[in-house]
Amino acid sequence: MTESPAQPSVSGRFRRLRPASVRPSWWPLPACVLLGAACGFSYGTLATPQYTATSYAMVTAGKAVDPAAALGYAQSYGRLATSDATLSYAKGAAGEPVRELRTHVLSETSPDSPMIAVSGTSDDPDRAADIANAVTEAVVVSSGHVAKDTGVKLIKFSHAVPPGDPVSPSVPLGAAVGASGGGLVGALILLVRPRPGRRDTTAPVPAPAQGGVAAPADEKELVG
Repeated sequence: MTESPAQPSVSGRFRRLRPASVRPSWWPLPACVLLGAACGFSYGTLATPQYTATSYAMVTAGKAVDPAAALGYAQSYGRLATSDATLSYAKGAAGEPVRELRTHVLSETSPDSPMIAVSGTSDDPDRAADIANAVTEAVVVSSGHVAKDTGVKLIKFSHAVPPGDPVSPSVPLGAAVGASGGGLVGALILLVRPRPGRRDTTAPVPAPAQGGVAAPADEKELVG
């Protein structure tokens, strides 16, 4: 009596016929882009808006001073705008201590113009304008103390006004920046991850010679 070969089970047959789901190898890139855009959108929506107001001061040279010297003094006064001495004088009008005021003030100068721009940043537009005006006024007063020695004078050129629109965060900009960062991370993941189908190969090791099998002629030992 002959035995019929074992038939494969029904579940095994359907398991072989079921198509395996193939996931694209580049899936980390769009996933990271979407995740970054969502994080940027959330930050732009939930973060507190910040306002920036800017006031300007200009250095003017006296009659006996070279006009080009005003550019150098403008650079010096621009650096002094954020010094502890200036901020200590401006903290009363700004309504903030020196430590907090230092993080809310930015001064900028130009190598082509003897003008100083002092910007104040706050979550309140009126407070941002007060910070900019207070620091600019402090620099102007400090420069007046040494005007006779330097021969130049710092005057207030423009008064800061409360801004109408916040400078950050912007929801579209936050989403765009988040998507860009996520795309960069996804691209890095694709670059550093191992490629599919690439496995470490090892050199084959020859099997030991079996008993009774003659060795090759060149491997036989010469017996004297």
